[in-house]
Amino acid sequence: MAEHRRGANLPSIGGFNRTVVLDAVRRSPEGLSRVELAGRTGLSAQTVSNVTRFLIEAGMIVESGTVVSGRGKPRTILRLEAGSRYAVGVHVDPAIVTYVLLDLAGTVVAQSTTSTPTADDPAEVVRTMADAVDALVVGAEVDVDTVLGVGIASPGPIDAEAGVVLDPPFLPRWRDVPLRDALAQATGYPVLLEKDVTAAAVGEMFLAGESAARNFAFVYFGTGFGVGLVLDHEPVRGVGANAGDAGHIMVDQGPLAGTPDGSGTRGEVGAAVAPDRLVQIASARGLALGELSDAASVDRAWDALAAAIAAGDQGAHALAADAGRVMGNAAVLIVNLLDLDRVVFGGPFWSRIAAAALPAARAAIVESPLLVPKHPIAVEESDRGADVAAVGAACLVLDAALSPRASTLLIRR
Repeated sequence: MAEHRRGANLPSIGGFNRTVVLDAVRRSPEGLSRVELAGRTGLSAQTVSNVTRFLIEAGMIVESGTVVSGRGKPRTILRLEAGSRYAVGVHVDPAIVTYVLLDLAGTVVAQSTTSTPTADDPAEVVRTMADAVDALVVGAEVDVDTVLGVGIASPGPIDAEAGVVLDPPFLPRWRDVPLRDALAQATGYPVLLEKDVTAAAVGEMFLAGESAARNFAFVYFGTGFGVGLVLDHEPVRGVGANAGDAGHIMVDQGPLAGTPDGSGTRGEVGAAVAPDRLVQIASARGLALGELSDAASVDRAWDALAAAIAAGDQGAHALAADAGRVMGNAAVLIVNLLDLDRVVFGGPFWSRIAAAALPAARAAIVESPLLVPKHPIAVEESDRGADVAAVGAACLVLDAALSPRASTLLIRR
């Protein structure tokens, strides 16, 4: 199984039928009766009875009231017990490392941040992260035995099989850091390592409604530009689990080309919308966002841009719209290639400019003369906020442990 190749040793609730039932209950906040579960899952009434008994004993679902339907006896409603299990998500960013604790429903129950340690001493990296994970769980007063594991979202490239962060361009001193196994040893939890754009897409898939989770592109705007893909409920990872590098897609950059009054020549989308470059363009347009010196200063400048947009500054609004339009131009090519009907925008830098960038990105996609599909295209913002990669990292654990996988039904000799 893929999870084993990634070095995971996640506790499993055991069996395809159990995951199918739990997934159905999880996606129905109002709860389901056993009869409804049988109809929704295609399982027999006896199988549903056996499975729900196990899940109730495991504390993962609870009986919660009854409803009367027709002339039959009242039906007992089953609901998810969100606080029965948890997962930790970690997002490694050039400026900060974000930690979140999610319950089974995907609700963030605790979060924290640390400055990103340099990787000159990999042991120090692991110590910093392990201490933060332990403090997060202890601070939330969560029983450690209910924590299923830790997911890490890291810039790529990574070696997913070995659990190593290789040489991310925005983390120049992080080279060959054996993060997964070292953090597992330091915390005692199973650990998964995933590329940040894939983690974000997995989070969106796990937490979205059933139909919205089937096929979509997740346009991830962080320190770099990437695209996570989900096709038929499965994240696209690629041969080395490094799929998603979309920064070299050539697009019309409009006013972002060359100089603020550029003539609209074509260029790479990742270079065009790089946050530090956009801050420099803002300065050239007369919008002062602060001096740039390192990743932390870029983040502070982005906060200033977000504040200017919220205050109604037309220059800030125009810059964010220009960036959204360029990202939308790139997304059109992916929509055409895969015939998608949903594009989700998110990421730590996206959420702060979304008010201005999303309408521009939506218009760039649905009104593009290059758009091939004739069906409607939903263009949305992720509601996971700036912590989307950390939330996605935790969802890696929840998804691996709890989601049904048809591959588990295959007979292995």
